[in-house]
Amino acid sequence: MGELEDFLTAMLDRQIAAETAIHNGDVEPRIALWSQSDPVTLFGAMGMSNVGWDAVSQTFRWVASRFSDCTAYSFELVAAGASGDLAYTVGFERSDLSVDGGPPQSTKLRVTHVYRREEGEWKIVHRHGDYVPADEPPADAAAEGPTH
Repeated sequence: MGELEDFLTAMLDRQIAAETAIHNGDVEPRIALWSQSDPVTLFGAMGMSNVGWDAVSQTFRWVASRFSDCTAYSFELVAAGASGDLAYTVGFERSDLSVDGGPPQSTKLRVTHVYRREEGEWKIVHRHGDYVPADEPPADAAAEGPTH
């Protein structure tokens, strides 16, 4: 296997499981995947921007306290790379869950993660997530370019 395949094999299934857990209110699997050695950063879809493990981990606990009853979670990998002790993924997260005990809702986020290898293990050091704009064209239409 190549460097990218090794990274994806080591990380992707664990990260999908951790994200499914936080969407059900369990923060611990996500905490375990993140580096606790600064610098770590978070640009969250719910509007928060955090720098440093203390602030990032507090935000994760707050987010987990708001999420429950996840009936579906998926991650669509769009692009990834790995070189040496750094890697990244770009993709879409889709989920059906309850927020603050409300009715179930579907969400779709664009997400980018940056990873750093620490003592032989991949750890997340940055997450940037935002909601997909309602007027964004489908990926296949965007690839074709504008039509007139």
